Amino acid sequence: MYNCPLNMKKLIALFTLFSLCSQVDAQTFQEEVLAFQEDLNAHYKSKEDTPLDKKARRKFKGHQFFPMNEKFRVEARFVRADSSVSFKMKTSTTRLPMYEIYGQVHFEIDGKSYSLNVYQSHTLRTMEEHENSLFLPFTDATNGLTSYGGGRYLDLEIPAGDTMLIDFNLAYNPYCAYSYRFSCPIPPKENDLNVKILAGIKLAH
Repeated sequence: MYNCPLNMKKLIALFTLFSLCSQVDAQTFQEEVLAFQEDLNAHYKSKEDTPLDKKARRKFKGHQFFPMNEKFRVEARFVRADSSVSFKMKTSTTRLPMYEIYGQVHFEIDGKSYSLNVYQSHTLRTMEEHENSLFLPFTDATNGLTSYGGGRYLDLEIPAGDTMLIDFNLAYNPYCAYSYRFSCPIPPKENDLNVKILAGIKLAH
């Protein structure tokens, strides 16, 4: 059984890069998302990094993604938690890794307001290269229909101010969507969105 977050260090670094680029680079929205998709596919095709077994990797032709949609790229108001709230996050196995609620993001989609908790891993924050990493797991009304039933993930960086760019076009599946060998965090109930997030990665199979 593998620890999903720790086996995804390279993947987290990849998403962190795209999170930063989408805030400061002059690249177009479409170029950023296409580059993200290409690198994600390359990660899964790689013998060294893929979560897929040998047979599945050979059959893998690339992920399916929702069409790019700027509606799901939102500038959110970030509210840092007043105090550290640590807890054991449930996973797809009996493993209970320590996280804390680092803050909350507030945003709108189609004129309706939503909010999500943003978490920080106690394990990853001890690693210099990930000490500013934040984790945003979520579920939405597409789960089990056009996206993985266990929800999807976004990786973020601690912002310098009180805003944060949330781009659901960069949402990806946990490794558990591809193999039961992994132990992956289950999005807490408070991070369920009562809306279809028609952006990012689709079903694993």
